[in-house]
Amino acid sequence: MYSEEHLYSIALRECSFIGDINFYKLVRAFGSAKNVWETAKKELSQTDGIGKKIVSDIGNENYLKFAEKELLFCENNHIKINLRHLQELPFLLKECDDAPAILYQKGVFEDSLKPLSIVGTRNMTAYGKKFIADFFNEAGSYPFISVSGLALGVDKEVHEKSLQHKIPTIGVLAHGFHTFYPSGNRKLSQKILEENGGLLTEFNSSRKPDRENFIQRNRIVAGISPATIVVETAFGGGSISTATFANNYNREVYALPGRITDPYSQGCNQLIVQNKSSAVSTVKNLVDILGFTTPSGKIEELFPQHQITIQLSENQELIYKSIVDSPHITLDDLADKINLSSHKILPVILELELLGKVKSFSGRQFMAI
Repeated sequence: MYSEEHLYSIALRECSFIGDINFYKLVRAFGSAKNVWETAKKELSQTDGIGKKIVSDIGNENYLKFAEKELLFCENNHIKINLRHLQELPFLLKECDDAPAILYQKGVFEDSLKPLSIVGTRNMTAYGKKFIADFFNEAGSYPFISVSGLALGVDKEVHEKSLQHKIPTIGVLAHGFHTFYPSGNRKLSQKILEENGGLLTEFNSSRKPDRENFIQRNRIVAGISPATIVVETAFGGGSISTATFANNYNREVYALPGRITDPYSQGCNQLIVQNKSSAVSTVKNLVDILGFTTPSGKIEELFPQHQITIQLSENQELIYKSIVDSPHITLDDLADKINLSSHKILPVILELELLGKVKSFSGRQFMAI
């Protein structure tokens, strides 16, 4: 189930000065976590942006022993270990510069479904609860996957409404799988797994739900989806950080406005005023913007037109077929797949968009229409 690369990746990530970004720099430079572990520190420290202090902890046998125990823990608890440098992260998350080097997973994350992150305060009001109910009533028939932080309040409501509408849902945790916080959501987490959803965390079994982990967790919630909805939050609430991460990743952010006197609308209002999010005007409009609308039936045209067949050029045909075969493919992956440089692909993508054959998404992803 697990390979040597999993072992050395866990050991490497556990080193004192190796964060997600430095981890990725090193494995890209040396090909694998195992190679990094076995390479002399003098050679490692010559990597661009890596110095002697950063590599000083690499090779410590205690970290390798910890990794062995961690693999046993994961095996006993049916935990999948996803490695970023092996392209095992969800397609949008792996594009983030600070994406987790390792992502632990229970259950299922269905990459073919469009993810949507919905977050908010633990102190949800009746206003926020009604919005969530209305949103799922309107969008429930669309095949998407909801993402939230499995906390109390808005997060819990999002996961519960997802289950009610038979929508797979993902809970992103701020601790390892050895514990559960808040404990009151333990049964909900089991239900999520039973209903084809999943639980994700970047934290190993030594990590408790410390305060700083929640902010770190929020970048995964933001990075995993093309859009984030902030339902209710106060000034400085945790959801503000999620919206900030989403902005930094060039993702869409929507916030539910409220009265200026309502404490848990003030954070949303601030996001809107500062142009860090779009305002939710109506639930139906939001669902339309998200693309969660499918025609209920074919409407006869008043002035029917003949079908026009567009003859694509050789390059257009090559790129179009590659996008059809790999929905949400990124520009870099497309370039690798067809062995053509990015600057030559982009003009052809634009031509295909003008022809109505391809649609672009944030993060330089493309999908055939």
